[in-house]
Amino acid sequence: MAISWIVSVLMVALSLTYYECHPRGRILGGQDSKPETRPYMVSVQLDGVHECGGLLISDKWVLSAAHCATNKPNLTLHVVLGAYSITREEKYKIDIPVLKEIPHPLFNSTTKYNDILLLELPVNVTLNPAVKPLAFQTDDTDIPENTQCLVSGWGQMKQTGKKADILQDVLVPVISRDLCNRRDYYDDEITVNMMCAGEKGKDSCEGDSGGPLLCNGVAVAIVQGGFRQCGKPKKPGIYTRIAPYKSWIINTMHNATLYSNKTTTLLP
Repeated sequence: MAISWIVSVLMVALSLTYYECHPRGRILGGQDSKPETRPYMVSVQLDGVHECGGLLISDKWVLSAAHCATNKPNLTLHVVLGAYSITREEKYKIDIPVLKEIPHPLFNSTTKYNDILLLELPVNVTLNPAVKPLAFQTDDTDIPENTQCLVSGWGQMKQTGKKADILQDVLVPVISRDLCNRRDYYDDEITVNMMCAGEKGKDSCEGDSGGPLLCNGVAVAIVQGGFRQCGKPKKPGIYTRIAPYKSWIINTMHNATLYSNKTTTLLP
C-alpha cells in the first residue's frame, strides 16, 4: 500500500513537471524598450485587456499563438498596433477588431503542438514609424545554440507584481533541442517545430504568448509556453518555430485574399 501511494505521488509530480504550456510573455529580467523601435509588436486584447502578444507580418495579418484564440462567438479579439505603453494615448496607436481568427488546423490544445494563429484584420493598416511588419524566417533551419535572441512583451517584470505598462525587452540565449529534451529539462516534449530559449532570471512568462522571438533581426519563433515558474534553470521558455509553418501561413493569407472584397479600405 505504501509503495502504491509513493508511486502515485511520483506520477503526480511528474505530471506537474510536464512543461504545461502556460500562457507566457511576462518579460522576466528585461528592461524598458524604446519608443518606435519595435513597430512589429502587437497587443492582442479582449474587452480592452491585454491578453497576448503578436507579430505584424503584413498590413493585414498578425501572427500569434493558437491558444490565444477566443473560441467564444460572442467575444471579439482586438489588436492594438503602434503601442509603446498599453494605457497611454500615443500618436500612432490604433485599436482594430479582428476580422477572423485562424488557428492552425492541427493545433492540439492539450500538448500545445502547432500552437500558431493567424489574425486577419478587416482593413489594410497604414504603415508608419510605429507600425511596420517584420520578416519571419522561411528557411527551416535551427538557430545555433547560445545565439542571443530578443523577446519583447507587456507583462509582469518579476515573479509577482503588477504588469508593466511599457513594452519590455530581454535577450535570451537559444538552448539546443537535444539539451532541452533531456529528462531534467523537458523530457522529450520539444518537437522539431519548437525551440527553447532563456536562462536563469531571463525569460518570457505569463501573459504575452504569441509575441515574437527575434534572432539576428528576423522573427524565428513565437512565445508558446514553458515551466510554471519562469526564469528557472533547466526550464527555459518554449517557442513555436515559424519556418515549418511557412506554407500554411502563405496559403492561408492567399486564400483569404481571393475571397475578400476587392476594394481595399485604409485606416485614416
